[in-house]
Amino acid sequence: MKNRHDFILLVNRLIFIAVLYFLTSCASPVREIELSELDLSVFSSSWGETKANLSISGKPLSIAGKTYEKGVGMHAAGEAHVCLDGRKGQFTACVGIDDNTKENASVIFYVFTNKGVAFKSAIMHKGDAPQSVEVDLKGVTDMYLVVDPTADGNGYDHANWVDAKFTVQMPPVAVRDEPEERYILTPPPSAAPRINGSKITGASVGKPFMFTIAATGERPLTFTAKNLPEGLTLNPETGIITGICNKNGTYSIPLTAANCAGICRDTLEIVIGGGLALTPHIGWNSWYIYQLGITQEIMEKSAQAMYDKGLINFGYTYVNIDDGWEIKVNSNDEIVGGSVRNPDGTIRTNRNFPDMKRMTEFIHSLGLKAGLYSSPGRSTCGGYAGSFGHEAQDIQSYVDWGFDFLKYDWCSYGNEAKSNELDELQKPYLLISKLISEAPRDIVLNMCQYGMGEVWKWGKKAGGNSWRTTGDLGWNTQNLSNSMFDIGFFQEKIREYSGPDGWNDPDYLLFGNIYDWANQKITPSPYSPSEHYTCMTLWCMMSAPLIFSGEIITLDDFTKNILCNAEVIDIDQDKLGKPGYSIFNKDFIEIWKKELHNGNTAIAIFNRRPMKAKVDVDWKTLGYDNGHYNVRDLWRQKDLGKISDVVSFDIPRHGCVMLKIEH
Repeated sequence: MKNRHDFILLVNRLIFIAVLYFLTSCASPVREIELSELDLSVFSSSWGETKANLSISGKPLSIAGKTYEKGVGMHAAGEAHVCLDGRKGQFTACVGIDDNTKENASVIFYVFTNKGVAFKSAIMHKGDAPQSVEVDLKGVTDMYLVVDPTADGNGYDHANWVDAKFTVQMPPVAVRDEPEERYILTPPPSAAPRINGSKITGASVGKPFMFTIAATGERPLTFTAKNLPEGLTLNPETGIITGICNKNGTYSIPLTAANCAGICRDTLEIVIGGGLALTPHIGWNSWYIYQLGITQEIMEKSAQAMYDKGLINFGYTYVNIDDGWEIKVNSNDEIVGGSVRNPDGTIRTNRNFPDMKRMTEFIHSLGLKAGLYSSPGRSTCGGYAGSFGHEAQDIQSYVDWGFDFLKYDWCSYGNEAKSNELDELQKPYLLISKLISEAPRDIVLNMCQYGMGEVWKWGKKAGGNSWRTTGDLGWNTQNLSNSMFDIGFFQEKIREYSGPDGWNDPDYLLFGNIYDWANQKITPSPYSPSEHYTCMTLWCMMSAPLIFSGEIITLDDFTKNILCNAEVIDIDQDKLGKPGYSIFNKDFIEIWKKELHNGNTAIAIFNRRPMKAKVDVDWKTLGYDNGHYNVRDLWRQKDLGKISDVVSFDIPRHGCVMLKIEH
């Protein structure tokens, strides 16, 4: 206190508040308030709109054959935040799956409060009898109603809170949480050199090779690479290794990067004849920002931005065009319309792409690689020319133009497939991968067919270097965080099928400015700051391709901080290529472990709860049975000490901690 007068004022104020609280408590009658009377516009569901006394599908509320007049329907993942005054009271409800949905629906209902987990249901299915909820509200100021879709996804997860009411003195208020302020954890790179990105790379014998040594540090840097295989050479100023190697084998290449601040030494393995994608692809794709409005000018500016903004120094390699470069089928538009192919059958580009070869040469001159997009159908998802019937000609065009990567999107091929049987699902990918393998240029193949036929089980055998495992992550940006959690944590279930030269692909990193399909405009990513950290951490822990698909030209400091943490990227690009897995999962706190090539491990702790959480860590239970391990915070790039000194973490809502545990 500044003086005695201030102290007396404070005491009087506290006495006044206490008396007012007492009088209000005595005067206010207890009353029942239905959940459906609250402001339902702030309730969130991954599908549909919450309405009073109706299911999420707009039909009467019904569970196990019984209809209810009062309640609220949600769709998993769903969430509602209710503020209370902390006084004595009760929340009661019954919960269950709505009858007007499909048999495969399954959810878990939670009630979280500022005091912890207040209620958790069993896994509930359609037809199950409702479960009763009773929550004592004394001391509760914040309550969250949560519907979790469980591990089988959220399809048709219509979930009801029926006969749901508060018995309280002061009315509860449903609120929308205030946006979280951005926070930057990653320190800027040191002036001293550091070699980043993948430490293993693959190519085919007798085909053009290019690899850029990714390194941070004050420019200029000077690079060396000893014992390069015959046919490969290094540009010591750019760090770009090029040439053609005519002998299969694995070559261990000592590297250095040096400047006035020091020297960094590392080792690169060059594998000739052992696969093209020995670590997950890392780069940028145009779709979620430019969609069908992509142009050659935008692609070249984006490649230049990847170089100028330093993403190349962290290992970002591919600059990929998505749909929209071809001629649009049956269009007379003067820019994108016309004949889709030349008289000899070769594919034509629309007028937004006047010179593909010049574009790829520009991208290559920066030390980057170029990718593009097609479909095995007659048209792409956007209605542009596909490759059906012209596959060999198209691969030859891609080679002539100088492309290094192909995203091959199922799209209209469903009209050509004779059935949904496995041989028909595999057919177009077996064909295109065979043509790629016979081509005089390496082209990485990304199979985009949305997980049909459990593609992770056969994608590599069909010639894919990666394969999409689910539908589009960003089809609905309004529920992006729900989709990220659903798709991201699902990957753990199929981890055994992902590894060097064949990667599960959960879709792109939707950071920065992206296109909002619902409102037809460009908007900042709706991820909260903590959800940005969680998404990047989760993708790296699962060894997923790191393909950024926001606007790279306008990359801001926060987004660059998420994308450009060398130690976090090292976990994704670890040459062992073993995806992480869950070692603890309880009440929306989940811990993953990932084994690394040098015997160390990465640990990620995810807080999926709707509020911040203090997570106590029992290292012995997690498999670390002595205190000799060191703990490093990868996002902060900071050593935390021995595991015996690291016992708990305060983690924000939907946030995470990412650690490396070192011997």
